[in-house]
Amino acid sequence: MSDLICLLLNLATLVLFAWIILSYVVNFGRLPWGHPVRKIYDTLSSGINPILVPIRRVLPPLRTGSMALDLSPLVLFLGIMVLRSIIC
Repeated sequence: MSDLICLLLNLATLVLFAWIILSYVVNFGRLPWGHPVRKIYDTLSSGINPILVPIRRVLPPLRTGSMALDLSPLVLFLGIMVLRSIIC
């Protein structure tokens, strides 16, 4: 059972990392709406955003001038790492 949980936590880490990279590609690459990369990003976002919303309520994006830095993916990543160190 522990191996299955470790596998799921590793998968969650990979999915989160892919979502972070794709968010930069989508936001700075100016991809059209029908682009396959945008579809993958939207699919990953539909699974990750419900997890990030509670974190964003507690830790809103940091404002630095005209831009904001969202730390919620980092907090989620650290949470997964803590769980992996405890369980695996």
